[in-house]
Amino acid sequence: MSNADFADIPGTVLFDAQQARRGYGLNQFCMSLMNADNRKRFKADEVAYLADWPMSDEQRQAVLDRDMNRCLALGGNVYFLVKIAATDGISVQQMVGRMTGMDEADYRDMMLRGGRPIEGNRYRHEWLQRSGG
Repeated sequence: MSNADFADIPGTVLFDAQQARRGYGLNQFCMSLMNADNRKRFKADEVAYLADWPMSDEQRQAVLDRDMNRCLALGGNVYFLVKIAATDGISVQQMVGRMTGMDEADYRDMMLRGGRPIEGNRYRHEWLQRSGG
């Protein structure tokens, strides 16, 4: 299976060497939030704090918007991105629920039932076939 094959799998961003390079500054910023003083600085002036990191404008805006799906697409690693959620006082379950468009309770209940149903969620091209596209 090639990296391109993963593009047809819904909700999958392959974190390979290229993504790791692309997201290096973003992920380093996230890791900086493990330090209480850095969290305080970030919360006091997010724009100024983000300016200290070698990130693209698009990455900075995704952080400011708390658009974690966009952060993933721009090289963020979910294990690092949870540091932003924790800084905001949001649990991993809340963060991932938001990423899926669900509230926390609906996301939790779905996962307790075994996750998303596989039918119709295996490949993006299935979505196009169902919609007649």
